[in-house]
Amino acid sequence: MTIREFFQRPTEHSRQFLDECWAELKKVHWPTRDETRAATIAVVIGVAVMALYLGVVDLVFQMIIQRVLS
Repeated sequence: MTIREFFQRPTEHSRQFLDECWAELKKVHWPTRDETRAATIAVVIGVAVMALYLGVVDLVFQMIIQRVLS
């Protein structure tokens, strides 16, 4: 298809694009409420663990730097 052909029939191509989008959306596995809840809990726990780890590492480095500089 050339550019000229594309612009001669824009509504036909737009409709084809939307049909293809709809077909792809039908293939998507949409998570259930329980799957979404479990994934959310896993993410919140992971973020909390990383925040705690980074906080401890920051505290240790802060104490080391204070001792070196004083």
